[in-house]
Amino acid sequence: MNKKIFSILFFAIFSVITGVGIVVPLLPVFAHDIGASGLYIGLIFGSFSLSRMLFLPYFGKLSDKKERKSFITIGLFIYAIVSVFFMMSKDLNVFIGLRFIQGIASAMILPVAQAYIGDLTPEGKEGTIMGLFNISLYGSLSLGPVLGGIINDYFNLQAAFFCMGLFAFLSFLLCLFFLPSKENKGLILKKEPLSYRILVKDSMIASLFIFRLAYTTCIGIVWAFLPVIADSKFSLSSSSIGFLVMLGVLVAGLLQMPMGFMADRFDKTKLIITGGIISGIAILLFPFATGFWHLFIANILFGIGGGIAMPSIMALSIIAGNKTNSMGSVMALLTIGHSLGMLFGSVGGGILMDFVNLDMAFNIGFIFIFSSIVFFVFAESKE
Repeated sequence: MNKKIFSILFFAIFSVITGVGIVVPLLPVFAHDIGASGLYIGLIFGSFSLSRMLFLPYFGKLSDKKERKSFITIGLFIYAIVSVFFMMSKDLNVFIGLRFIQGIASAMILPVAQAYIGDLTPEGKEGTIMGLFNISLYGSLSLGPVLGGIINDYFNLQAAFFCMGLFAFLSFLLCLFFLPSKENKGLILKKEPLSYRILVKDSMIASLFIFRLAYTTCIGIVWAFLPVIADSKFSLSSSSIGFLVMLGVLVAGLLQMPMGFMADRFDKTKLIITGGIISGIAILLFPFATGFWHLFIANILFGIGGGIAMPSIMALSIIAGNKTNSMGSVMALLTIGHSLGMLFGSVGGGILMDFVNLDMAFNIGFIFIFSSIVFFVFAESKE
């Protein structure tokens, strides 16, 4: 493992996701306070996921053919520019459009960075390396919402957008000047990467995709509507809401290294199933919350489930990427599952909130994740 490249990508991802995390718990409350419907709240989150999902296949496969650095740096620069426009607008329709552009930039950053790390990961160390790298993601998502709540309590939403842009620009400079232009595997792969049509027929890749989609559907529901529950039902402060959003991510982040270590030594399939079951139970607890501490417990359980499952998911993704000579495409597929799940969770949850009730969104999340576990067990039994 090239420690220089790993460190640059680690801190770049940590910085830019921290900036995004600063804004995450504030947007739903802002939209709700100015009279937005549940569908509008869902669209603010869902537009990001939709555009990322549409562009991931293109950038993922192209990054398998060309150098990965250019995609990462361009995406980071777009993030920084979009943050400036966020500061200048208070219109929900503009927010939806800017989030759509952010999604395009995101398609160029995280999955390509994960593919870059996957290229450099020694065989047999997939869980450990990805568990360590995932700390950049989970750590930043933990820190961001807390900072966002504090910034909003003491300043305003525009200050939060400024911080998001600043972190993105610092990440851009870090990668532009210090990230090598060529990966260890060379600028262009010797073999043509497999097409997505062939990749999705692989039972391992398909099962990883379905599980990631279902798990992230639950994340989308929690991120988009936990702030609404906390604000409308329990009148919690922005700082408290930011803490709650951060909590599940923090717990998952703390488990990345030990669970990554275990993924390299124990049955990855069993770890994924265990994490999925715990996450499913947790998502079912949210509708029964009667206050801060019930939300606190449900979030911790949800974080434990994700912390157990995700290192094994990413380890199997690296193995599949190496096997198919399509690391960028495999990581793009997994991130498409992530984006589609966020879209289902946020927009679907918003529709259920408007036409049924918000509790139903969490119940549907429970059905999704347990169905994915059944599919995962069935698919892995065919391997």
